[in-house]
Amino acid sequence: MICVMECRFIIPGCASLKEKRSQVKPLISRLQREFKVSASEINLQDVHDQAVIGCALINTDRVFMERSMQRIVSFIEGYWKNLQLVDYKIEFY
Repeated sequence: MICVMECRFIIPGCASLKEKRSQVKPLISRLQREFKVSASEINLQDVHDQAVIGCALINTDRVFMERSMQRIVSFIEGYWKNLQLVDYKIEFY
């Protein structure tokens, strides 16, 4: 089974793509390292004050995957104050 999560962010006060990258790339690296998920910026790459990050996880246990994705959301909301999580959705395939 595959679990995919899409997270939409607003980056307040971000004035350039370089500044955006400096805020988004560390989050992606941390998600990959700490939660063992595939993660990447998947949309709005040319918009300096918004980002869409996708995370994917493969496992046989749907409950485990859902809990993992919820932990990621809690982690982002708790520790990445410079990125405002405005929406996310979790899908299973």
